[in-house]
Amino acid sequence: MKIHEYQAKNILKEYAIPIQDGFIIENIDDAQKIISQVKSNFNSKDVVVKAQIHAGGRGKGGGVKFCPDGKDALDACNKILGMNLITHQTGPEGQKVRKVYITQAFDIAKEFYVGITMDRKTGKDVFMVSTEGGMEIEEVAKKTPDKIIKVWIDPLEGLRSFQLSKLARGLNLKGKQYKQAIKILSSMYICFKEKDVSLLEINPLIESDSGEIIAVDAKMNFDSNALFRHTDIIGMRDINEEEETEYEASKYELNYIKLDGNVGCMVNGAGLAMATMDIIKINGGEPANFLDVGGAANSETVKNGFKIILKDKNVKSILINIFGGIVRCDRVAEGVIQAIKELSLNVPVVVRLEGTNCEIAKKIISDSGLEILPADSMLDAAKKVVLASKN
Repeated sequence: MKIHEYQAKNILKEYAIPIQDGFIIENIDDAQKIISQVKSNFNSKDVVVKAQIHAGGRGKGGGVKFCPDGKDALDACNKILGMNLITHQTGPEGQKVRKVYITQAFDIAKEFYVGITMDRKTGKDVFMVSTEGGMEIEEVAKKTPDKIIKVWIDPLEGLRSFQLSKLARGLNLKGKQYKQAIKILSSMYICFKEKDVSLLEINPLIESDSGEIIAVDAKMNFDSNALFRHTDIIGMRDINEEEETEYEASKYELNYIKLDGNVGCMVNGAGLAMATMDIIKINGGEPANFLDVGGAANSETVKNGFKIILKDKNVKSILINIFGGIVRCDRVAEGVIQAIKELSLNVPVVVRLEGTNCEIAKKIISDSGLEILPADSMLDAAKKVVLASKN
């Protein structure tokens, strides 16, 4: 789960990490009051107006404006609030800005990047720092990889003092700023572990002209499987920033990710779902989604799966690929027939069922009188569903 910059900063503030602070507006009528409040509360003659969407590159897209006076700030709020902001992470369709963050401004002496995530290859947390703050870390890694300092942290041991020192030295800081960086980096890792964060980035972390180290931007993603431990974070979810069908699927406890193809997929098990998408592509098709209905597929699950898939108008055919281990294939077959009748499907459906009671299931489908295309193998299913999508 992702959250907005202002929410991530509020969490950092809980861990005594200095932030570029401010206030949120969702209605332009509140802008003038909040601009004045920011100037007064934070003793800042200038302010920064920032679009709040779940994407990077906001500044390049026109979603971040430095404002030297109140009139400029009000103009920026009028332009940004409600705009369709397009960045390299939103895609060409962009994202509507529903919230604007009005913050204090700083004179910046230096910019740094600091971030923590999980390195799945090593099974450890990786903490990265760079003196090339304010840039996309991917670009830094590509062009000047030597400027990214990394330490790998055993999650059972935690962040060791020598690793902390290596990171702080990697920022080329000395004296007071070095000590401030040590505290911030240490607090970041505590936050990362306590809040079950999957990605924590501060970019840029700055040294102001007065010598203070401050988080000017922040990004946090969370392990969705651990959110039951954090009801406060669940409350930060912004469904306007999520794909509508993905949010709808989550209400049915379905694992769904929308893709750009036209072959809908309904599969039980993440591994089988990935293999199904691969074999569709190998046979010249393009998957429209990843959809794992889980190990207990039944008529209700199948029906909800169909509803989610059919919300995508690009879908021209659907492949149901179920392996009956825990779930019985005959029950899945009954669910498929019931769902097709109830929803009056008008796209071709290919069904491949293997495992417990698969022969009974095949007979149920053949006797249904519905135009369901049976498949004997994954390859057979992929060929049929791709052909159906083209016809």
